[in-house]
Amino acid sequence: MPDSPAPPLYIFMEVLIAVASVIGNVMVVWAVKINKSLRDTTFCFVVSLAVADIAVGALVIPLAITISIGLQTHFYSCLLGTCILLVLTQSSILALLAIAIDRYLRVKIPTRYKRVVTPRRAGLAVVICWLLAFIVGLTPMFGWNNLKHLQENSSFHNITCKFENVISMDYMVYFNFFGCVLPPLLLMLGIYVEIFYMIHKQLNNKKITSSYSDPNKYYDKELSLAKSLFLVLFLFAISWLPLHTINCITLFCSSCYKPQIFLYIAILLSHGNSAVNPIIYAFRIKKFRTAFRKIWHQYFCCKETPALDFQQSDRRDTPNPEPQPATPLQPTHVGDFKCYPPLELRQQQPPLSSLQ
Repeated sequence: MPDSPAPPLYIFMEVLIAVASVIGNVMVVWAVKINKSLRDTTFCFVVSLAVADIAVGALVIPLAITISIGLQTHFYSCLLGTCILLVLTQSSILALLAIAIDRYLRVKIPTRYKRVVTPRRAGLAVVICWLLAFIVGLTPMFGWNNLKHLQENSSFHNITCKFENVISMDYMVYFNFFGCVLPPLLLMLGIYVEIFYMIHKQLNNKKITSSYSDPNKYYDKELSLAKSLFLVLFLFAISWLPLHTINCITLFCSSCYKPQIFLYIAILLSHGNSAVNPIIYAFRIKKFRTAFRKIWHQYFCCKETPALDFQQSDRRDTPNPEPQPATPLQPTHVGDFKCYPPLELRQQQPPLSSLQ
């Protein structure tokens, strides 16, 4: 954090971001709760991401504002507050990685996806993501911090609580950024490139046949959702990379001048990312948009709205790679008479013996 007290404009922007983050992501969780068609494995990870963003607005931003005014506190109290931010950031990264892997499997193995990615396995993946996030984020609490450096220079019992006073830049750059942030981002980039390649390949494949659904409809839906989720990833990257870049400059060029305005902008970008995801869902995903409208009209405007009873259509739209035998045309009954199909249609039907 900057050395001088934060300007009022910075604090005002942080408050706006906090309110938007909490309200928007509570709406996301609420939408998943009331809309049955959003209760699948992908949106299980979306809810995990929303929970992390709620915590950023409710916990991290108030702590950041407190730190920005130069609060005097105990070393470990300040360290714990900064570690909470690291936990939530890592949780968001792992949730985005889980979403990318989930979409990859949905496109790679569409007919076996429901058997491979079960709700129980998705829930277990969310738990693992949070456990890993706590391990990565709380590592400074177990010794990788600036306590020894402060003991050598001054009293560490009461310090001015600042991020760089308690967190080691070696940890932030080598372990956190190069080890736990950058590799997942690059991996997700590769996964989405592969997803888009597979979808376009399938859409251009004229040999796909299915007797129950249109494969193009399925892959068009997957392409649309993949674009929306890739946009979430892209905004996350451009929101957090400036702050990590400043950390790298601090470590590798400690004498370099860093204007405080750039640091304030980088901090606001990283926090603001928690508020943008609900906006993306509202504009890009129709099911979320419909659920948000229902919440607004029913619970804020006190208007009666029809219940959301969307049924999951993934199984119906999933392409079936096995061609099904054609069913012979049967006569239909109209009153007491049988109505046979036109002769040219009957002539196009293969004989029953050829289908056996």
